[in-house]
Amino acid sequence: MKPSDAGGRESDLPDGLPKPAMRALAGADIQRLQQLTTMTESDVLRLHGMGPKALGILRSTLADRGQSFAAEENQ
Repeated sequence: MKPSDAGGRESDLPDGLPKPAMRALAGADIQRLQQLTTMTESDVLRLHGMGPKALGILRSTLADRGQSFAAEENQ
């Protein structure tokens, strides 16, 4: 069973994420994949504990659901 947040919503984050990445997401109060669609990949990588392996897992899981990270801003 997946852990739930304080609001009782079950997390739908993928199994297999490294523990540092799970702590990074928990520290940012991210429990649902939908929350990641408002963040860019750069935003997610800035979370302490998030690395390229975890980002790839999240990217793939989002793609499997027809979702993606927010588009990067061109500067």
